Amino acid sequence: MNTQEILTRVSAFMNEQVPFQNLLGFEITEFTPERGQVKFRWQDPLMGNVPQRMLHGGVTATALDTAGGLVAIAGMIERLQEPSEHYLMERLSRCGTIDLRVDYLRPGRGKEFIANASIIRSGNKVAVARMELHNEDGTHIAFGTGTYLVG
Repeated sequence: MNTQEILTRVSAFMNEQVPFQNLLGFEITEFTPERGQVKFRWQDPLMGNVPQRMLHGGVTATALDTAGGLVAIAGMIERLQEPSEHYLMERLSRCGTIDLRVDYLRPGRGKEFIANASIIRSGNKVAVARMELHNEDGTHIAFGTGTYLVG
C-alpha cells in the first residue's frame, strides 16, 4: 500500500468511524504531510454562548487539534516503508496530542468553519503543527499550535 492509499483509508476511517468527530459533524477534506483540513457546518448544539450564538470554544479547539493531528499523522505515514496493516494500526494507536495552545481571536460565528493545519516540524517521535480556524467568509476566528506524539 502506498502513502496515498494509506492516507485515503485513514481519512475514510476517521470520517466514518470516529464517534466524536461524527457528533461534531467534522469532515476531513485534506490529509497530506504538508496540510490537514477539517470542515464542519454550524449546528445549534455546537453553541457555547447562546445569547450571542457563538461556537463553543471546545469545538474550536477540537477542530484545530484534529487538523493538526492530521498533518502530524500524515508525516509519520509518509516515512513508513510499505507498512503492514497491523504495524500501521499499532503506530496510529500510539499517536496523540502532547500539547495544544489555542488563541481565540474573534467570536465563532458563521455557517461553515474550516480548520487548516500545516507542519512546522515532523520528526520520528514528535511533530509540531500550526493551525487556523476560519469561517466561510474567511474571518480568522482562532489559531493554535499543537505538539503530537507520532512514534
